[in-house]
Amino acid sequence: MALPPSADSLPSGSASAASMGGAARILSGLLEARTGQILSESRAWRMETALKPVLRAHGLSDMDALASRLMGRKDATLENDVVNALLNNESSFFRDLQIFDMIHRHILPRIHGQRSDRTLRIWSAGCSTGQEVYSLAIQLCNDMARWRGWRIEILATDISTAAIAQAKAGIFTQMDVQRGLPVGDLLKWFDPAGDDWRANAALRQMIDFRTDNLFDARAPQGEYDLLLCRNVLLYFTPERRQSVLRLLARHSHAGSVLLLGAGETVIGHSDDFIPHAEFRGGYGRRDAATQAGGAMRRAV
Repeated sequence: MALPPSADSLPSGSASAASMGGAARILSGLLEARTGQILSESRAWRMETALKPVLRAHGLSDMDALASRLMGRKDATLENDVVNALLNNESSFFRDLQIFDMIHRHILPRIHGQRSDRTLRIWSAGCSTGQEVYSLAIQLCNDMARWRGWRIEILATDISTAAIAQAKAGIFTQMDVQRGLPVGDLLKWFDPAGDDWRANAALRQMIDFRTDNLFDARAPQGEYDLLLCRNVLLYFTPERRQSVLRLLARHSHAGSVLLLGAGETVIGHSDDFIPHAEFRGGYGRRDAATQAGGAMRRAV
C-alpha cells in the first residue's frame, strides 16, 4: 500500500471543505490523502465524536490540538489512528439479503458450471470488518457438497488497519451477530468468546485478509470470478470511481460478475462494465457481451 503523505501536504478539495473549520479541513484532507474518500457534510458533523477516543489516547484536548500535532510533526501512528476513526466501517452479515440470495442461487452455480479448472476466486474490495466475506464463506461451507474438490480463494481487502485486524480475528459482538446472521449459522460456524462470538477456524482459514489501498493495490493477483465492491465508490470523486473500476476490470475476465452497493453504478464511470444480462444489480464485462453478441450473429 502507498506510503501516506505528510500532514503538511494534505489536500483540501473535498466537497464540504469550504464549510469546515480549519481543524476539520486538515483532518478531512488527511482522510482524502490516505484513502481517496471525500468526507461528506453528513459525516463531517460526526467527526469530533468519532475522534474522541483518539484525543484521549494521545492526550490531546480537542480537534485544534490534534490538527496542530499533525501539522507540527510527522506522527505515523497518530495519522493512522485518525484515518481509522474517520473511516466508515459500517457492515453486517448478509447485508442486502436479496444480493446474497442471488449469489447463492444463481451466480455461484453459474460460475461452478463455467470453471473447468475447479477454481473459484472471489475478491471483496473494501471488506470492512469482514461480515460480507464471512457471509460468503458460510454460504460456500453450507453448500460444500457442490464445491468439494475445488480450490476456493477469497481475498478481502480494506485500507483500514483496524477493520482488517478485527476481520482477521473474526470476533464479533452479540449485537454484530444479531444483525443478519441466522441463529443456525451462528451456532454452526461461531464459537463463544466471552461475551462475544468468534468465527471458527474453518471460516477464518478460507479468507485472506489484507490491508490494501485501491489506488495503489498490491494484494489482488490475476483474475477473479466474483468481485464485490459494495458501498465503497459512493465515498469517492467521479475520477476516483473511474480509477477503481479500471482496477476491478484488470482483475476480471469475460465471465466475471461485479457487485456494487445499492446506490452505486458503473454507468457514466466505466467503459469496461455494463449491467449484467442475467443478474439484476450485477455487472459484467462489456467485451464479454460484445463477444456473445458476435457469436449469436455468426450462428444466425
